[in-house]
Amino acid sequence: MFLSTRSWVLLIFINTITITSRFYLVHGELPGTWELLVANAGISSMHTAVTRYGTVVLLDRTNIGPSRRMLRKGHCRDNPKDRVLKHDCYAHSVLFDPLTNEIRPLTIQTDTWCSSGQFLPDGTLLQTGGDLDGLKKIRKFIPCERNEFCDWEELQDLELVRGRWYSTNQILPDGSVIIVGGRAANSIEFYPPREPGVLPLQFLADVKDDQMDNLYPYVHLLPNGNLFIFANDRAIQYDYTTNSVVSDYPPLGGGPRNYPSAGSSVMLALQGDYTSAVIVVCGGAEYGAFIQKSSDTPAHGSCGRIVATDPNPVWEMEDMPFGRIMGDMVMLPTGDALIINGAQSGSQGFELGTNPCLNPLLYRPSEPVGLRFMTLNPATVPRMYHSTANLLPDGRVLVAGSNPHYFYKYAGDFPTELRLEAFSPEYLSADRANLRPVIEELPEKLCYAQAFEVFISVTLPIVGIVEVNFANAPFATHSYSQGQRLVKLGVTSAIPESGGAVGGRYRIGCTAPPNSKVAPPGYYMVFAVNQGVPSVARWVQLIS
Repeated sequence: MFLSTRSWVLLIFINTITITSRFYLVHGELPGTWELLVANAGISSMHTAVTRYGTVVLLDRTNIGPSRRMLRKGHCRDNPKDRVLKHDCYAHSVLFDPLTNEIRPLTIQTDTWCSSGQFLPDGTLLQTGGDLDGLKKIRKFIPCERNEFCDWEELQDLELVRGRWYSTNQILPDGSVIIVGGRAANSIEFYPPREPGVLPLQFLADVKDDQMDNLYPYVHLLPNGNLFIFANDRAIQYDYTTNSVVSDYPPLGGGPRNYPSAGSSVMLALQGDYTSAVIVVCGGAEYGAFIQKSSDTPAHGSCGRIVATDPNPVWEMEDMPFGRIMGDMVMLPTGDALIINGAQSGSQGFELGTNPCLNPLLYRPSEPVGLRFMTLNPATVPRMYHSTANLLPDGRVLVAGSNPHYFYKYAGDFPTELRLEAFSPEYLSADRANLRPVIEELPEKLCYAQAFEVFISVTLPIVGIVEVNFANAPFATHSYSQGQRLVKLGVTSAIPESGGAVGGRYRIGCTAPPNSKVAPPGYYMVFAVNQGVPSVARWVQLIS
């Protein structure tokens, strides 16, 4: 019997994967690789966001004292009320370029401690709230090309109606942003502002306990236009247009899940007819660990998964291999979720976490309960309180920050972390390079429900459906990526442009997301995913 070239290639690929799997089992190696990008970024990033140019905004708080990156000459910050530096010439925000690993300082004027953010439809990073002089502040960062200069702008003619510290931002279908909660702020407001300014959200007051546990609520925009809001151990479906609760979800067992006891949360990829939305909440601290300052209390390892759009939703429970607090959940281009960073004991707060959780986990939503978690290659750098993780356009995950101390401290347990690292999931391994597609042509702007074509090239011939997936760039802080979203498009089979017998160029027919409830307007990283291997993303603006 003679096999075709395509069959031989497929057979070789299957054997390679089998051998690779056996290699891991025999040699005890775990998937994924770590890479040190920058030994000293100058600041420890409490908040991180990837711009549409692929550069990355890193942001700490301003009253942290001296950092290890100076501001540009003539741009020192003068604040007579600053508790540490009245005349501050140190940077507390920087711009990182993953292509060159270069860092340049940015100037932030008011305190951004435990603030929130979200990208607007035009690609501008909106940044809100903080502490002290930043409590009501609104800031913007308009990103620019790598060879241009851009910096923070602090709005002088507009501020928040209510001070927001530990709040959450979520872009809405009309391109505005809702700002939810915060310490002593059981309410919502909008940017741009809407009358009457602030609306009460009683749910946040109802779930508050004596150690709070309602801060940085998890907010997900459902494809029906309502919001899924989770705080402490409960959740509601909320209609922000009428300021009303549409439905209450069953409580999630396993203790509190939000700051200062935070695990993390994601909404899984929207796909198919886009009517179903699945939310996952993982990890958290034991109740009382924060108020008792018990840094050795084991963290929870349970995860709850719920179909938020189901008329009779229930939580499906499963356990991670490790208890984890302060972990970051990052949606990968494939639709899997990476759980990374954090600790196995204690709670959020200064000096309150111990026993770093060094092993990332891969959460595979399509697997049955009990088989969804895969343990990955461990880090060597603990990433504890105030660390972040963000998906980069090349498919790597940028890991930054970790400062469990009130000021920068470089000695003792868990020192202030200035290193930037990248974690590469197994899909970037060398044995899969021949499967990695390259996006050659793609529209720069798309309208909703628009039919369009993507042209890709790949070394080996395509033997299945190539996915085309939209991933936005969230604002990562305090173990939660605000606004994070992955949308899988409807696609046709890849059609060879020039025979395609042994690889080549292919055309894929695609349909853009149907409406702004499924994918709010803005910039998205577009990945072509071939047999679980994503391309380098191209940025596309989705417009109304």
